[in-house]
Amino acid sequence: MHTTRRLFFLIACLCAAFTAARAQDYNIKDFGAVSDTLKLSTAAINRAVEACSRKGGGRVVIPAGNYKSGTITLKSNVELYFAAGATLYASTDPKDFPRQVQPAYRSQKDPGGWYALIYAEGASNIGLAGYGTIDGLGARQLPRPGALSGDQDGRPRNVLFISCQRVHVENITMRNSGVWNQHYLNCEDVKVLGIQVFNHSNRNNDGIDIDGCRRFVLANSIIDSDDDAIVLKSTGAAGCEDVVVSNCVVSSFTNGLKCGTESTGGFKNILFSNCVVKPSVSKTKSVFNTPAHGITAISLEIVDGGVMDGVQVNNILVEGTECPIYVRLGNRARKHREDAPAPPYGQMRNISLANITATHAGNYTSSITGVPGALIENITLSNIQIVNQGGLKAGSFLADVGQVKEDEKGYPQPTVGKNLPASAFFLRHVKQAAFQHCRFASEQADPRQPFITADVPKLDLHQVTYNDKPL
Repeated sequence: MHTTRRLFFLIACLCAAFTAARAQDYNIKDFGAVSDTLKLSTAAINRAVEACSRKGGGRVVIPAGNYKSGTITLKSNVELYFAAGATLYASTDPKDFPRQVQPAYRSQKDPGGWYALIYAEGASNIGLAGYGTIDGLGARQLPRPGALSGDQDGRPRNVLFISCQRVHVENITMRNSGVWNQHYLNCEDVKVLGIQVFNHSNRNNDGIDIDGCRRFVLANSIIDSDDDAIVLKSTGAAGCEDVVVSNCVVSSFTNGLKCGTESTGGFKNILFSNCVVKPSVSKTKSVFNTPAHGITAISLEIVDGGVMDGVQVNNILVEGTECPIYVRLGNRARKHREDAPAPPYGQMRNISLANITATHAGNYTSSITGVPGALIENITLSNIQIVNQGGLKAGSFLADVGQVKEDEKGYPQPTVGKNLPASAFFLRHVKQAAFQHCRFASEQADPRQPFITADVPKLDLHQVTYNDKPL
């Protein structure tokens, strides 16, 4: 080996050995934690985190057992490790979740300071790993008196990381959060791998929210949630960029794979691939007036300003859901902060959906819709197969385009129009769209015409069939 190479190799080995020697395990029992859900271990766990951080980092280990805690604040270079058989239960006393100081990064969802079971802001090289479970006891997490409404009412998230870098979350199980299960806000270089999520205990029970993050990988996970399963958001000025979601099985009573609704910072270079969207195994549904098999499988939305540019959805299998594909450019124009200017019309362009198979879909009909003055640009669909249930009778669907409300200020969801006048696809206010090698069909006779377009200057249909007849 060349002398210089030998020297670099030796230095690398010494650095690795030094790092391994420096990293330590800190068992929470050594700091006073007890495996007893009648006793609170918050202070003990935070003492372990503090000691680990003070010594340069390592693992804070939660051994097998059942532990109850309020807010745990992670610090840089600390991994919270859940041993097999370990379960961390959230306290159900609001006093155990103090409001965090309002972070420097502000977003529309910020109630003036956050509440969470596991929290970090501005930390780097942090993680959650192991084979244990986080249980938020969400059914017992109630809104705080005098709090804001909806998902800003003070119920704690299971996990909330804000403006953190180099984050890894691996293999753990997360259940029953008070509100969103895990929320990554304005984070960079994040890997979430091999997790299992079951979140059916309260309102707004999303599976995972990737919010204004850059360089984020979510893979090899199973997520079953009451509200949106995997959702990318941009609730503040930061956009979601360079995000990969792959090899996941997802279920939701609302949306399986989603970008939106909040879109202030936009979405760029997003890839969803090799995923299955299927009905939930849960019988508990907190989201009212939604179909048991879900509203949408794939939902791409820009409604609060921002730009969506470069999104690919590829190799997706869909079982059920009322609307397999929903693409919407609207103009709700919600500000992310009270002092922010009203956002202008957003933009959507360079979107590709390919190799998508949906069986036994509902009759809401897939759609691609902009609004007057804001047209979706350059969207391509290829190798799409959608079979809907059909069987509609006269009067159970909208008769023509004129009956489909523009609703540019409304909440973007296909429940607004429900059974559209087209059976295969509805397009309106789209500048360029192309369908290539697509097959659409109905299980039972459907009286609607397959394709309806309005204000679509350029539409290319190449080898597209409906019930095996060319369109």
